[in-house]
Amino acid sequence: MVAQHGDVLVVGAGVMGLTTAVCLAEAGVPVRVQAGESPQDTTSAVAGAMIAGPVTDDPQDDESRWLRATLREFTDLAADPRTGVRIARGRTVSRDEDTTPGWARQMADFAECDEAERAGYPMGFWMSSPVVDMPRYLQYLAGRLEIAGGVVQLGAVESLEAAAATAPLVVNCTGVGAQRLTGDPQLKPVRGQHVVVENPGLTEFFYERTKAAEITSFIPHLKRLVLGGTIGPGDWSLEPDPAQTEAILRRCIAIEPRIAGAPVLSVEVGLRPARPQARLEEETLGDARVIHNYGHGGAGIGMSWGCAREIEQMVTQAVRR
Repeated sequence: MVAQHGDVLVVGAGVMGLTTAVCLAEAGVPVRVQAGESPQDTTSAVAGAMIAGPVTDDPQDDESRWLRATLREFTDLAADPRTGVRIARGRTVSRDEDTTPGWARQMADFAECDEAERAGYPMGFWMSSPVVDMPRYLQYLAGRLEIAGGVVQLGAVESLEAAAATAPLVVNCTGVGAQRLTGDPQLKPVRGQHVVVENPGLTEFFYERTKAAEITSFIPHLKRLVLGGTIGPGDWSLEPDPAQTEAILRRCIAIEPRIAGAPVLSVEVGLRPARPQARLEEETLGDARVIHNYGHGGAGIGMSWGCAREIEQMVTQAVRR
């Protein structure tokens, strides 16, 4: 497909950008994606990607609504092994909470953990949830976009003004890059580091809910096991920290001894785009309209389909005017 001046331009090729572009293309909207890095080089590609559930129990809360919608989409995608999505059972624990959140009881296969299963945490429960092998999933999304007639173009977008000069409707899905493009003072990077090891045969995930600097988690993706993790607000460094690597391994082995001795395949770092609240809103820029879709923190994958479907409605309404 050759890009035309009337196309919708999606800026950013991570999970938010690709999912949004897929929704638009499959709705019949001419769409192109432009990004300074390929999908496999984005923060999305290094995520552990377990869909944890709604942020709050309030069904009217935007982020919880987007998470619920995304959970439904991923549950359907898990039926197709080509997507890299599957349903896994595992434990969710927290050092910050001593009671189970209400939303958890709505998750499939919910059960309270007993004391041993909580592994020293004051709160823990079992549930089944989609887990997403992100390198495979991003490849799936890119292929789905191509089938629908969309195109991905590599090349940095220098400004939203420059993007708006080439398309009457721009969707800004640039993650932490939105700080440069918008000057948004509320958007901050939150550095995360994962260690990927050869899976010693684990099928269940372990996921810690916390705002502390260190997280203990392991998410199995067939032959890979993604171990987490760290939370580094304001840290722009993409260099792996060997001390953090050792600490991640030590914490995960303490929970699951079978991880000890598993060959390390890679150490991966990404910058979560954190904001007090995700920004999904429209503004006018010259003669163009811009829809911002960024600031989802560590829950971008979990909100991706909910946000994309909402943008699909906004864009198709605009295109049909």
